[in-house]
Amino acid sequence: MTLLYLVRHGETDWNLARRIQGSTDIPLNDTGRAQAERTGALLARRSWDGIASSPLSRALETGQIIGRALGIGAIETLDDIVERQYGEAEGLEERELARRFPGDTPVPGRETREDVAARVIPALIDLAERHPDSNLIVTTHGGVIRTVLNAVAPTMAGHRGIPITNGSVHSFRHIDGGLELVAFDDPIEEDSVTGDGGDIIDQNAIEQRESAG
Repeated sequence: MTLLYLVRHGETDWNLARRIQGSTDIPLNDTGRAQAERTGALLARRSWDGIASSPLSRALETGQIIGRALGIGAIETLDDIVERQYGEAEGLEERELARRFPGDTPVPGRETREDVAARVIPALIDLAERHPDSNLIVTTHGGVIRTVLNAVAPTMAGHRGIPITNGSVHSFRHIDGGLELVAFDDPIEEDSVTGDGGDIIDQNAIEQRESAG
């Protein structure tokens, strides 16, 4: 059985400004790097077999920082776990989103949750099958993690409406050809968004709208 620990990347300036951040390649800021370092220190309490990452720099640098804490240098990048595309909402602040696309108004070019699941979940299953009986870290994005949660644990209400914070860890097991949720906000990282890292940044406004449903 392979265990996958999905880590949301550290904070970026767009996170801090609460701009909707999807496929745009925004780098970590200093707070995000500090968050990744703390998450790496917490993950160092366990033994790991590898790290995979989204190719976007905020996720990849998070993985590299964690890798240094764990003594893991090689990081596999997976194009299919890149963040969700938000179309014409990309880069908007919450007020701008509400003005241009109020309520449930469709956003042109936005990738559906189903489309995200259709690329992300097979990629994670393939990763697990290529690394049997392993403990793997996957540095990725809030929209990706929310999609996986909704797909593999649709009846579990405990994570609904709870933000997926920068640097947080969510664990899954690969079993019987699929994925199962082990822990939302795995206890391994319960301190990873506290301390001197600044304010906790929720997911963007679109993710908040959908996760509350």
